[in-house]
Amino acid sequence: MRKWLIIAGLGAAAVASGYWALRPTGGAASDAAYRTAAIDRGRITASVRATGTLTPVTTVLVGSQLSGQIVEILADYNSQVKAGQIVARLNSDQIRTRRDAAAADLQQARADLLVKRAQLDRAGAARSKANSTLKDLEAQRDRTRAQLADARRTFERQNELFSRGAGAQQALDSARTQVDIQTAALASNEAQIASLQAEMGGLDADILLAQGQLQSGEAAIAQRDARLKDILIDLERTDIRSPVDGVVVQRQVDLGQTVAASLSAPTLFQIAQDLRTIDIYANIDEADVGRLKVGQEVSFSVNAYPNRTFQGKVQMVRLGAQTIQNVVTYTGVVRVENGDLALLPGMTANLQIVTDDRRDVLRVPNAALRFRPLGGPAALPAPAPAAGAGGGMAGGGRAAGALRERIEAEVRPTPEQKQAIAAIMAEQRAGSRQVAAGLSEEERRVALRAARAELRGRIAAVLDPERRAKFEALMQESRPAVQSEAVPGRVYVLDGEGQPRSVAVRLGPSDGAFTQVLPGAEIAEGTQVVVGGGPRSAEPAPAGRGPAPRGPRLF
Repeated sequence: MRKWLIIAGLGAAAVASGYWALRPTGGAASDAAYRTAAIDRGRITASVRATGTLTPVTTVLVGSQLSGQIVEILADYNSQVKAGQIVARLNSDQIRTRRDAAAADLQQARADLLVKRAQLDRAGAARSKANSTLKDLEAQRDRTRAQLADARRTFERQNELFSRGAGAQQALDSARTQVDIQTAALASNEAQIASLQAEMGGLDADILLAQGQLQSGEAAIAQRDARLKDILIDLERTDIRSPVDGVVVQRQVDLGQTVAASLSAPTLFQIAQDLRTIDIYANIDEADVGRLKVGQEVSFSVNAYPNRTFQGKVQMVRLGAQTIQNVVTYTGVVRVENGDLALLPGMTANLQIVTDDRRDVLRVPNAALRFRPLGGPAALPAPAPAAGAGGGMAGGGRAAGALRERIEAEVRPTPEQKQAIAAIMAEQRAGSRQVAAGLSEEERRVALRAARAELRGRIAAVLDPERRAKFEALMQESRPAVQSEAVPGRVYVLDGEGQPRSVAVRLGPSDGAFTQVLPGAEIAEGTQVVVGGGPRSAEPAPAGRGPAPRGPRLF
């Protein structure tokens, strides 16, 4: 009996010791301890996440200006080509025949021109001969005029002698005859000169005609020469040449294929000018586009090299916007050095664009910004690193629950409005899960932003004007701040009695886990701020975790 009493006493002592060691900690929920974390100094790297497509800096579309059959292909995919290098040939038999006919026509026109030039020379020679004859006739006319004048003087002298009775009749008659002969000779000379002048007018017309025919022949030669050159150009175009140095990234023609260029030049090859430098066309949300600047560092990865990180820089942000499902995005161009040619056109890049990098700054955990004690105002969401950087559709279940709690705490909707808001959020979550299935990362991001905008619009529609204004103000506060702007925030520290006390802070950029605390706050490095715990804490439970486990119960 004594032995059994000793054994029972030892067992009772063991049970009591085990219960004391393993008793439930914290007691009632109202006695739960607060969890704290220290404000420290470190690095804050704010970034914008986006997806984009790798694209060559310059892509040249090589086409054909002629229609014809492909008879030779001299370049294939990935072929390195030089400017002027022949990459394909069209059938040129018909063009060569046309070239030979045009060359023959040109030779005929040149021969005709030689004949017309000879005719012009002959007309010119005849005109020169007629001109010489005219000068001879004019000289004969002048001599006849002199002889006529001499004959008239002789006649006058003989007539005077005869009237005095000193001259003979025969001498008078002979002098009269000479006057008549010279008069007739002068008239003949004048007639010959007139006839020759008329003939020279005809010769001048012949010369003008020959000159016109010569010019016509020259024009015909120029026309046929131009036609021959046009055919030669077409013959040259049967050789499809690369306009730049580069690499063939697409070949859209096969041997024997007929190319039809009646309406537009068909594309035969796509040639990337230089893949050692490549661009990424990234889709940037309008909420983030103001944070991008030329020269910002960009890191990204591609699915082909999941363990490798590439670097680039922002080249520009294009001003033209695109609207998809009421979501506005802009195209950001990122320039990347691709010396090892590992990056290929068409790859999808997951980018992280560093918009702000601050070292050795005072920072606070984002959990401290979300925490609110029991009875306090709803927590403000911590600044996000970038819009669309992650999360489920419409913010996921945790975000939706936190949003509903904040609406109830700050907007204070009526019971009917609460019921309507709960139904809207439940319907939105169910629809979002169905829509998200099968979407790519970029499509899911776009659908996420569209769903958030739709959710806010539907909630605002069920509120009265006064509560709607409060809701809109709440949503405006929830938007991520631009990195260069300071936004108000609030953290809690424990006072002397262990109760949370509110401290106002000014917040800078965030990297998703920590947020910078700007100078001016009544808080210093090493200060312990509340990140959770406490009686019926209003903080949302971390994803995938339930409430903090309690100690085991022995009975």
